[in-house]
Amino acid sequence: MDRRKAMKVAAGAIAGGGAGLLALTTAFRNENKQNKEPKNLEYNAAENKWEYFYLDPAATAQLAYDKYSEGSCMYATVSSVVLQLAEKFGEPFTSFPVHMFKYGHGGIGGFGSVCGTLNGAAALIGLLIADKSVQDKMIADIFQWYEKASLPKFNPQNSVFDFTPPTSIANSVLCHASNTNWCKESGFQVNSKERKERCRRLTSDVAQKVSNSLNEIFTGAYVSNMHSNEAANTCVACHGDEGKIKNTSVKMSCNSCHTESVGHRVFADVHYKLMNE
Repeated sequence: MDRRKAMKVAAGAIAGGGAGLLALTTAFRNENKQNKEPKNLEYNAAENKWEYFYLDPAATAQLAYDKYSEGSCMYATVSSVVLQLAEKFGEPFTSFPVHMFKYGHGGIGGFGSVCGTLNGAAALIGLLIADKSVQDKMIADIFQWYEKASLPKFNPQNSVFDFTPPTSIANSVLCHASNTNWCKESGFQVNSKERKERCRRLTSDVAQKVSNSLNEIFTGAYVSNMHSNEAANTCVACHGDEGKIKNTSVKMSCNSCHTESVGHRVFADVHYKLMNE
C-alpha cells in the first residue's frame, strides 16, 4: 500500500467514527512474532558442578520468611535455597557467601530498582543452571509471573507481625512500583509495619516459586512460556529488534512506566507502515 492509499484509509477511518478508528489501529499492525506457546524446557544438569536435590517449596517459603529479618528480601530468597543445599551437600554451598545478597534490599540498596526477591531468584537460577538460554527462559517466566500474580499469598506458621496483607498485582518487576501499587490498594504507607510484612510474605512466595521451578527443571518437568506478557510482546513487535523501529529490548510490562496515548493507538500503525524499509 502506497502513502496516498494509506492516507485515504486513514481519512475514511476517521470519518467512520469509532469503528473506523478501531480498523485503522489494526490495519497495518506488525505481526507479533514473539514465541508465546508453552513448551517443555530441556536441561542437561551435567553441565554444572553445583548440585541440586528436590526442595520442599512450602518449607523453602517458610525458611525465607524466617531469614528475612537477617538481610531482607534478596538475602532471604537466596539463603532459603542455599542453606538447604549446604545441609545436604556441604561444600561448596557451606562456604557460599550468602551475606553478599543483602545488597538487594529495597530494589538494590534501597534504590527502588528490580525487586530483591526476583534478583535473588535470578541469582539462584544463574548459580544452579549453567545454560544461559535456559537461565533466560526460567528468569523470564518467574518475572512475568510476578508481574501478574495477585500477591502475597504465603501464610507463615508463626507470623512476626499479626497482620494478613491484602493482595495486589504489581504489574512491574520494580521494587518501587510493586510497593506503590500495594500501598494504593491497601491504604498503608510504605514505611509501615504492614508493608514490611507484605514484602516479607512476598519473599516467601517468590522463594516457593523458584524452588518449584528448580524442582521441575531438574526432573524434566519444566514448561516454559507459561506467563508470556502479551502487552509487552505487542510493543516489541514494532519496537524490538525484529520490528522497524528497533529502539528497545524488553520482556517486562511496558505499561508499568509508559502509557499509550490516543495518538499512538490511532496512528502508530499507519506511521509504522509508511516508514522506510
